[in-house]
Amino acid sequence: MKKALSVISALAILASLTACNNGNKDEGAGSSNTTTAKKDDTQTTTKSSDDNGEKVSINIWSFTNEVPDMLKKFLDLNPDLAAKYTYEQTIIPTTDGAYQPALDKALQGGGKDAPDIYCAEAAFIAKYSQGDMKDFALPYKDLGIDVDGGIQKAQTADYAVKLGTRDSDVVALNYQATGGAYIYRRSIAKDVFGSDDQDTVESAIGAGSGNWDKFFDAAQKLKDKGYAIISGDGDLWHAVENSSDEGWIVNDKLHIDPKREAFLDLSKTLKDNEYHNDTEDWQEPWKADMRDEGVKKVFGYFGPAWLINYTLAENSGSWKDTGKTDENGDAIKELDTSIGTYGDWAICKPPVGFFWGGTWLLTNKDVADSKKEFIGKFLEWVTLDCTKDGLQYMWANGTYSGPNGTKDAVSSGTVMAMSDGKLDFLGGQNMFDVFIPAGEFANGKNLTQYDEKINSYWRDQVRQYTSGQKTRDQALKDFKQAVADDLGIDAE
Repeated sequence: MKKALSVISALAILASLTACNNGNKDEGAGSSNTTTAKKDDTQTTTKSSDDNGEKVSINIWSFTNEVPDMLKKFLDLNPDLAAKYTYEQTIIPTTDGAYQPALDKALQGGGKDAPDIYCAEAAFIAKYSQGDMKDFALPYKDLGIDVDGGIQKAQTADYAVKLGTRDSDVVALNYQATGGAYIYRRSIAKDVFGSDDQDTVESAIGAGSGNWDKFFDAAQKLKDKGYAIISGDGDLWHAVENSSDEGWIVNDKLHIDPKREAFLDLSKTLKDNEYHNDTEDWQEPWKADMRDEGVKKVFGYFGPAWLINYTLAENSGSWKDTGKTDENGDAIKELDTSIGTYGDWAICKPPVGFFWGGTWLLTNKDVADSKKEFIGKFLEWVTLDCTKDGLQYMWANGTYSGPNGTKDAVSSGTVMAMSDGKLDFLGGQNMFDVFIPAGEFANGKNLTQYDEKINSYWRDQVRQYTSGQKTRDQALKDFKQAVADDLGIDAE
């Protein structure tokens, strides 16, 4: 099986990881009906070219072109609204932490350049929905949206609603489901456990047990056959982080949840017993493991649907130049899946419930009254519409950008239940059978507005401990000191 994509398309797909907080976002410039002006090296502002000065302009801020492109799609599908409204988009990638300071300044400054709609990803949604910047967000109900009824009808995952709720008001919702699964190799499962059946693998790794005992038993069995159970400790961290009972900050003080502290020991066990290839997520060796080019073949990864679609699939074969170009003159490459691991994967329930990533949409409380009705219709179409005309149905079935597109998990369990989630990459398995309960399995009570920085300090100290550079106590001490020094948070 071969899948042809232009280089530009491939990069756009990889960049649309709405969940991923590694900064690999497309800086995106908008569509063919826009003109672009660079303000500086990090910020791109794009205005609809058909704005004749008479339309109401919606100002949207994001860190990729994904949500702004949804606004364009919504206008394309609704010509009556397109006759009255236009848009201006500002895209600032999260690389080097550029997005949040710029967004904060724009919200605080107000005026005509302030965002009407703005986006926040999982790494910092708590800041804008419940933290320091929460007061700028307008409740969805004030946009004419039947929020409670819409959430119930859509069967939106509880973690997503919790993260977007300020007090009792929903101020943000997402469109992409990021509940996690264990993504495993079929051929390795057959070799070690006798079957690639989902039930067999779930039993082997202790799916739903809430602990890691059977998972490490499975790691030893895999090692005995020459395999690694995961690529690096980062694969386990995302499951540990978002299954903890509490977040990093409790009562305005640094709090190390016991499940997160236990990651020190879990990571040490992985390294000391050579249960993984000791890679770091998003680095080239981590991606190489996806196509069997690492030290040992890797049995699996922990992640949501986007990790399958935009990372594992794109790194599971070899990209070859076809010698052709597309209409833009860009070289067309195709993924040769006759080599590598494409199609040798499946998914199952993980030992603990978790989620990883996602993008939430918010509205500025100071948005003009003339824009509220339109914004309400747009946000409802993106986040709560359960019909076949809604964004989520198109997103789930791969028809958003035309036929045979990439299928993805969406925040509506109702939509996933009525959609076709079968993927060639998963050997024809319907991913929604796993990702619908995965959303229910996750919780949304353990994120804080400081997670992006605190996680980086934590991961660094854990690696120094497991590599023998520090003792466990010293790693904990240095972690606390880094948080206190940088964020001014009581870390005693």
